[in-house]
Amino acid sequence: MVASTTNTAFPRFQAEGISFITGSEWNPNEDTYGILPFIYGTLVTSFIALIIAIPMSLGVALFLTEYAPRWIRRPVEYAVDLLAAVPSVIYGLWGLLVVLPWLIRPVEEFLAKILGWIPIFAGPTTGVSYFAAGVILAIMITPIITSLSREVFRTVPMGDRHAAYAMGATRWEMVKEAVLPRSRAGVIGASMLGLGRALGETIVVAMLSGNRNEIDASLIRAGSSIAGKIANNFAEAGKDQIEALVGMGVVLFVITIIVNMAARAMVWRFARVR
Repeated sequence: MVASTTNTAFPRFQAEGISFITGSEWNPNEDTYGILPFIYGTLVTSFIALIIAIPMSLGVALFLTEYAPRWIRRPVEYAVDLLAAVPSVIYGLWGLLVVLPWLIRPVEEFLAKILGWIPIFAGPTTGVSYFAAGVILAIMITPIITSLSREVFRTVPMGDRHAAYAMGATRWEMVKEAVLPRSRAGVIGASMLGLGRALGETIVVAMLSGNRNEIDASLIRAGSSIAGKIANNFAEAGKDQIEALVGMGVVLFVITIIVNMAARAMVWRFARVR
């Protein structure tokens, strides 16, 4: 797969050189292809999703493993597992028709009004934006991180929990001193898997990012991503543009590999320290 896609995109790599990655102009009419805005959009939306999803996921996972009564634990676990299986196009339509007008747009307008003097919240906003895509991506990856973190928390020996209680710890102190330190490597691994899902997501970003081929410091303005650009343009692309789009796919693959290698290194480091 890597060899065939790289071979297809090689003429474009050769023609553009390093400007293929560092360039900011995408203009098929002038045979100019720079993908930096799409790399930027991919990373920004994914990290917004991760920042929102990690606290939610850890909270739900800790609730299910340490706090929830038995009668509510099983239904919530089933619901979380089912959410992980919902097709991304459903998330995209729900986000576009429900979450965007009722939640995301009012929040963006509030941020632009109150904090608009900060570049990352500068307006005006039209609703579709990096932030909108990141929020729906966060909802998408929360079930994945939650399910994996829940299983990691359950691997902590009961003896550690009982020892903390025997020392007079409260339940939160037991979680903070016994459960979380033992689960750090697994939680990092779960978070990186969620990030990998967010990096490669197509439909949600294509529907909610705004598909604007520019780099904008403001999170509440429109942008685009690698996967969204490929989905929107591939069907009507000519030969040169197809080479450029395939090249974008190769770059996305490289980014994903780098993220996975970093995740493995972090998990190994924390496991080794532990």
